[in-house]
Amino acid sequence: MEHSAGRARSRDLGIVIGEFAPGPLDAITDVPGVRVGHATVRRPPDVHSGVTAVVPGAVGPHAPLPAGVFTGNGYGKLIGTTQLAELGTLETPVLLTSTLSAFRVADALVGWMLERPDCADVRSLNPVVGECNDGFLSDIRARPVREEHVRAALDRASGGPVAEGCVGAGTGTGALGFKAGIGTSSRTTDVGGRRRTAGVLVQANFGGTLRVLGRTVTPRSLGLADAPGPAAETGSCVIVVATDAPLDARQLTRLARRAVFALARTGAAYSHGSGDYALALTTRPEPGALVADTELSPLFEAVLDAVEESVLNSLLAATTTTGHRGHTLPALPADRLPDVLAGRSPC
Repeated sequence: MEHSAGRARSRDLGIVIGEFAPGPLDAITDVPGVRVGHATVRRPPDVHSGVTAVVPGAVGPHAPLPAGVFTGNGYGKLIGTTQLAELGTLETPVLLTSTLSAFRVADALVGWMLERPDCADVRSLNPVVGECNDGFLSDIRARPVREEHVRAALDRASGGPVAEGCVGAGTGTGALGFKAGIGTSSRTTDVGGRRRTAGVLVQANFGGTLRVLGRTVTPRSLGLADAPGPAAETGSCVIVVATDAPLDARQLTRLARRAVFALARTGAAYSHGSGDYALALTTRPEPGALVADTELSPLFEAVLDAVEESVLNSLLAATTTTGHRGHTLPALPADRLPDVLAGRSPC
């Protein structure tokens, strides 16, 4: 797996969100059975794109997992949404990529699945692929993500630390005035009398004004020069939530709803052209042993906190990128952030 290049995460800076403890990796891979893989497609200066795969165990059409999906603003292409919402089940890994590459990625995912021995008799399959528009930094019309990149992301998916920032589907994305990308986090909490984990992975690419621990943070407040960024109408954020708590599709949809709500904590504008989606899945169906609705509140809070931290991690891990047509998005300067949060000038 690709790894972030030594950039600080939020907890390294003493920025702790919420009261629940993270899992050992503070990543979606803290949820048992969940693996993540990236394939980065970079041909400077014009191409900064890629694909990210979230692979929950041996998910497939003969072993679907309960799942739910929520749309905060539907200006996007979350392929596979209607069947997922209708049946409440996930049949494939979840892939994230660039807007105009989403359809090619879905086709490649179907091909990869059909080659598996457990899919030898499959005649129908519902691939799930989300996307963000990386056209500010990357030549999106080139549709650079191809079948070999999809297969690489799926084949190299693994547990352990998850690369963040400018990797995979986050290579060309930006959020809240800064370069962003992939971010992840996790929380553990008691649910229904047992310790459970909720993990989150975000592909951050949305507009608004960054807020960290309730304080507004802008490029100017950090001593950075103002520069034109992507139009507010070309944003999006796709959030994948995984848990080992035994929930059904209805409950997972409630969890997905909280994930989209959490973007407001980070300063999201939810603009007209922003596709804001969340998909939530459980790796432990456990029929007949579902968590009661009255016991879900700690899990809701865990997801809110993990999404907020994931977005911040996506920003902190990213590096300043100059791309297509000379467009540039600056990195969030981690060394200046503590001063701004303390009300001091970083300059």
